[in-house]
Amino acid sequence: MNIIWYHPSMSAEVWLEGMRERLPGVSVRHWQPGDNGPADYALVRKPPNEMLAGRHDLRGVFALGAGVDEIMAQLRDNPDLLPDSVPVFRLEDTGMAIQMQEYAVCQVLNWFRRFDDYRQLQQESRWLELPEYRRETFTVGILGAGVLGQSVAQSLKPWGFPLRSWSRSKKQIDGVTSFAGQESLSDFLQGTQVLINLLPSTPQTVNIINASLLAQLPHGAFFLNLARGAHVVEDDLLAALESGQIKGAALDVFQVEPLALDHPFWRHPRVTVTPHNAAVTLPGESMDYYAHAITLLEAGEMPAGQVDRQRGY
Repeated sequence: MNIIWYHPSMSAEVWLEGMRERLPGVSVRHWQPGDNGPADYALVRKPPNEMLAGRHDLRGVFALGAGVDEIMAQLRDNPDLLPDSVPVFRLEDTGMAIQMQEYAVCQVLNWFRRFDDYRQLQQESRWLELPEYRRETFTVGILGAGVLGQSVAQSLKPWGFPLRSWSRSKKQIDGVTSFAGQESLSDFLQGTQVLINLLPSTPQTVNIINASLLAQLPHGAFFLNLARGAHVVEDDLLAALESGQIKGAALDVFQVEPLALDHPFWRHPRVTVTPHNAAVTLPGESMDYYAHAITLLEAGEMPAGQVDRQRGY
């Protein structure tokens, strides 16, 4: 069995050695330009087209991360690059869920306890006790109810906030009010005090968070983006922040990364910026998944995480 690996920035050695330990006797190599050798499986992030072109015998392609938008975009632009018969897999958790939970809980509590407001008062040297938010009306709405969305919802349950989710199809999540389909999006937004974005990145979700959507939230709502920068019309978000429609935003992802030095998000008093690290790929946990998935495929079974190439996630 032969596995090829490619990532534009990660060190290859940790991954090659780790996969060899987990799959003894298997050939695992760092793909380089000009490598047309045999390959049964590919582990990739932003692979050059040359890496996959003509490899019609691949038994599986695995994304080195939770998002598959980059490779799906490649396949849309190059329909003949990879036959439909070759399954593509995403990482469904492998340690990312707990990281997303930490980020979301920390930020929601930061807003609920008004630490953002107290930070500004501190800068003004003002001793002022602010009215508290009411827990029963501090509704948290999660856009996207996949593995990570459901995990974040579960992590917020112990804090007693009303929880709701919106997704393409209706989900049954204990303690969470589920909305599904475009026709229910307005109902989902009305009353959502904190909007958390965990949508998959597809052509249908690009720029979904725009002036029209933000205007349907209660005045003074909060926005947390843990998914992709492509979901957000940044000028619309800035306008909503300036008007007070959105009281605060925590952004981990952006239309262009790294965020330009002159971007107004850096200096906006109501915006928190982090460098796309809300949940990072953990090599150990990820390699455990890849090794297990490949073992299942070799046994004729289908592992979790297969991407629906029509939907894009």
